[in-house]
Amino acid sequence: MAKTQTSRGRAQDRARVAGGQDHEVKYEASKKGVSKDTVKKAVKSAGNSRKKVEAEIGRH
Repeated sequence: MAKTQTSRGRAQDRARVAGGQDHEVKYEASKKGVSKDTVKKAVKSAGNSRKKVEAEIGRH
């Protein structure tokens, strides 16, 4: 019997920013109106939590 699909994994994935994934960095940069380099620096200093990254970008 197959497992029932849940959205838990997807929700956890959306809560993170993968700094090494160019498409995720580009999306976050365009969403916030900043450069990709700024997003990468925010991920490096604040971790990969999307909320923390967005807060770090907002401080600059």
